[in-house]
Amino acid sequence: MAEFGVTAQGFVRKDFATLFREARARARAAFGDDIDLSPTSALTKILHVAAAEDARLWRRLEDVYYARFPSSATGADLDRLGEDLGHARPHLWATGRVTISVENPQPKRIYVLPEGTVLVSSVPGPAFHTTGTVRLSADADSATVGARAAAPGPDGDVPAHTVTSVDPDYQRRYLGALPPTSFTVSHHKPFTGGADKEDDERYRSRLLGRPRTLWTPDAVRAAVLAVPGVLDVLLSDPLGGVDVAQGYFGAFPFDQLLFSAERRIGEPYFFGVVVAHEFTNPWRTEPPGTVPGVFERVTAAIDAVRPVGVHPQVVEADHVEVGVRARLVIQPGYDAQVLVGVLAERLAAEIGGPVLGRDVLFSGVMRLLAEQPGVSDVQDLRLRRCPPAFGRITLGQVAYAGEAVEAGPGENLTMGPTEIAVFSVDSTLLDLEAAGR
Repeated sequence: MAEFGVTAQGFVRKDFATLFREARARARAAFGDDIDLSPTSALTKILHVAAAEDARLWRRLEDVYYARFPSSATGADLDRLGEDLGHARPHLWATGRVTISVENPQPKRIYVLPEGTVLVSSVPGPAFHTTGTVRLSADADSATVGARAAAPGPDGDVPAHTVTSVDPDYQRRYLGALPPTSFTVSHHKPFTGGADKEDDERYRSRLLGRPRTLWTPDAVRAAVLAVPGVLDVLLSDPLGGVDVAQGYFGAFPFDQLLFSAERRIGEPYFFGVVVAHEFTNPWRTEPPGTVPGVFERVTAAIDAVRPVGVHPQVVEADHVEVGVRARLVIQPGYDAQVLVGVLAERLAAEIGGPVLGRDVLFSGVMRLLAEQPGVSDVQDLRLRRCPPAFGRITLGQVAYAGEAVEAGPGENLTMGPTEIAVFSVDSTLLDLEAAGR
């Protein structure tokens, strides 16, 4: 006999056909085999309605059963599972578009405001940053660009005409003293999206990856990845599972035991945490703290789960700028400039990826360029990379030093364990030459 309900394979639901067949069998057993169960009989209609109601009940029982598991729960049921794990569904970032204008520009000078330029508003709340590069001059004194709140949540849903200027500390530190030149910001539409929350698929992946133990490498990884702006985190013996400054470096089975399993009570214990983050989020909080730094937020997240006497050494990953040089043969009827812009955006979205140590593959870049409609051939493709920033902490040999490096024909860009590939549409390493047949 077929099993229904909760079984070893999960929940098996009775469908309408099975329920209706069982109802007809019970009717014959109760009233005799000569009972009229033709399609037009009154009893058949009653059994049909009852079976339909029972089928709805079975569907509801199936929903209740699968609502108990993060892999299959949806909506409010998934929210309840997240609350049981202590991880509520996070909010999204508020987004909008702003117009940045330059006042009193110097003749023949171009002012470049890079992606990630910090903007401030006239009301209390989070700061904002641009999501694209802006170039201003006396001939083009204003430009419109996308912007995003520095922190997720409904506080970023500010009304129109609220974001008013470039952060003075950011301007002084990264743009230099520009008097009498200054920048103004305006927007005629409110920022929206901060009150929205993550969709089920992304939230489910967070819950499935969240450990059920309090203090393990997985628990630390989950706590750090929950920090907004963090792309990836790495904790392992080759990267300083124990303190790399100590003589016993490399002797601790970091990926197998609890952090405190081989630590004598009262002795401090240090471990390394390598963090890759979005470059629009500053690594350190700059006075007066307009945008909180990733380092401080990661440290606070680890402090919430670490035992007494166990201390993290949080270091910034090497964000390595990568680029592409190639000659593209364009089919007739396609605009070469538009194609190059589209390919630059696709490369920015797909090159590298938010994973530490992931290589940039020659075959992947070639496929991306060759499959673009309008491109008939890709010639002399080379991958490029810049070295890590000077003075950055590394836990191993720096792969490259000096000027930018161009790989040979067919060669991949190999990333070190503490490196993450970063590509920008405005990168100086991007050189796509488009030519017709």
